[in-house]
Amino acid sequence: MTKTPPFFLESPAAIATLDPDRLRQYLLDLFCQVAYQEGEFLLSSGQTSSYYINGKQVTLHPWGGLAVGQILQPFIPPETAAVAGLTLGADPLVTAASVVAAMDGRSLAALIIRKEAKGHGTRAYIEGPELPAGSQVTVLEDVVTTGGSALKAVERLQQVGYRVNRIVALVDRQQGGATLYQQAGIPFASVFVIADIQQRWQALQTQA
Repeated sequence: MTKTPPFFLESPAAIATLDPDRLRQYLLDLFCQVAYQEGEFLLSSGQTSSYYINGKQVTLHPWGGLAVGQILQPFIPPETAAVAGLTLGADPLVTAASVVAAMDGRSLAALIIRKEAKGHGTRAYIEGPELPAGSQVTVLEDVVTTGGSALKAVERLQQVGYRVNRIVALVDRQQGGATLYQQAGIPFASVFVIADIQQRWQALQTQA
């Protein structure tokens, strides 16, 4: 497997200045280098798979987090007041998107949605700034398979009066998630589909 190009090792801050095509290529290579594996895996959806993508290896990577925050910005509608997602996978995503937006002068709150209400204090499902009812929120997900995690986040947000305007994933495994969101009437977009990663991974294997 090839290593991350020295350009990024020596000057990670330069990621913020990359044009969209080079940023996408950098992030694609990082997914192939640190997040994608082939073998036999049991997914959180209960399905088995011949490959696995650990998105947190990218979103928690110091330069990967910056790249993710950058690449997500065009996917987040301008009227969005906050980005949100179900813990744990979405936690670094919403943080990166919010921080990068702030660096660009945009106010974008970060909301983290618990799988279960916390057992003390306010017993809330949602952590983060409280927004006015009707505020528009974009739900973020690292890897979408059947779509259940992001849809659970949508339901929690709607229960407190927010409007979910879109779901955005870094990777769509194309195993039913997009169809589920369409049935729910929620627009969906992804940065990559699984074929993007598998084709690039094969190319890097050949070069190694």
